[in-house]
Amino acid sequence: MELPFYLTYKEFEAHYYNNLEKWFEEYHNTSEVDYLKQLVNLYSPYVYYNFAKDKLQADASIQIRDCFFPYYEKIGISFCTNCDQNNKHISKGMNHLFEWKTITMMEYAQHILDKINKHITKKNIKNTGSVFDFINDKEVITFRDGAGLCVNYNQHQSTIPFLKAYLPVFGKTVDIAVYRDFIFSVVQIAEFIDQKLKEVQAFELMMYSKLKSEAKFKVQMNDQFLTICN
Repeated sequence: MELPFYLTYKEFEAHYYNNLEKWFEEYHNTSEVDYLKQLVNLYSPYVYYNFAKDKLQADASIQIRDCFFPYYEKIGISFCTNCDQNNKHISKGMNHLFEWKTITMMEYAQHILDKINKHITKKNIKNTGSVFDFINDKEVITFRDGAGLCVNYNQHQSTIPFLKAYLPVFGKTVDIAVYRDFIFSVVQIAEFIDQKLKEVQAFELMMYSKLKSEAKFKVQMNDQFLTICN
């Protein structure tokens, strides 16, 4: 069962029990905890643990390679000869350079939408469907024409639920207001899920516990790295 991704807390809460019922209908010998685990996987990429405030906060961003042609050497930037080994549209002789860039999911969604609309225009595709027909088309999504953001197809898979909920069926621009609603709602959604897990005493599965543990691990690894360097 493909769980629906909601951009507002109101929608998520209103459909929670209906979706849970459908989950039980499809998966026998399962529990609400199993359902909640899937929700944790679905929404945890869009929140993070804030040490200073000791709580979850929204972080709807993604790291992506920003590739360009080298005109001079630049410290700290790696070679990106093809960015995606399966991308056949990049000449082997180009020798791109790349640096990691963090962009919002709204920017990523617009980038994907631009790719799809460019493909539709180029192929002169009319009345054959919608943006969603190409949302996971590998050739369309990973196509690169020169320098620019380089989409990793495997990484792209984790963004599909959000994109299906956010991208317009038809159109060329994403909705800023809808994205703001999501940023406002995603922490509430995370807290709702955690509360349900808390009620069944599955504390270790809570997003709060999971992300706090991951954050502590990153700090410890960073401290060890600094100690070695010094």
